[in-house]
Amino acid sequence: MNLYLISQTVTRGYETYDSAVVAAKCEEDAAYMHPCGGSLEEHSWRYDWAEFDEVRVQLIGVAARGTAAGVICASFNAG
Repeated sequence: MNLYLISQTVTRGYETYDSAVVAAKCEEDAAYMHPCGGSLEEHSWRYDWAEFDEVRVQLIGVAARGTAAGVICASFNAG
């Protein structure tokens, strides 16, 4: 399991996420994660994150053994 920084600059302003650190097996899995947890499809009604092809993914490390896939922490811009 790897650690990735996912970020976006398309959806900005109050009540939006700008980035998150996630644990995932690969870059594609990381890009499909929503910063509040779950997948992009589960949150398709929300306007607080970007579409899959607008998400930037950067490998930042390897997770500790036993780390489950998911969001480690997220940056939310409250209004």
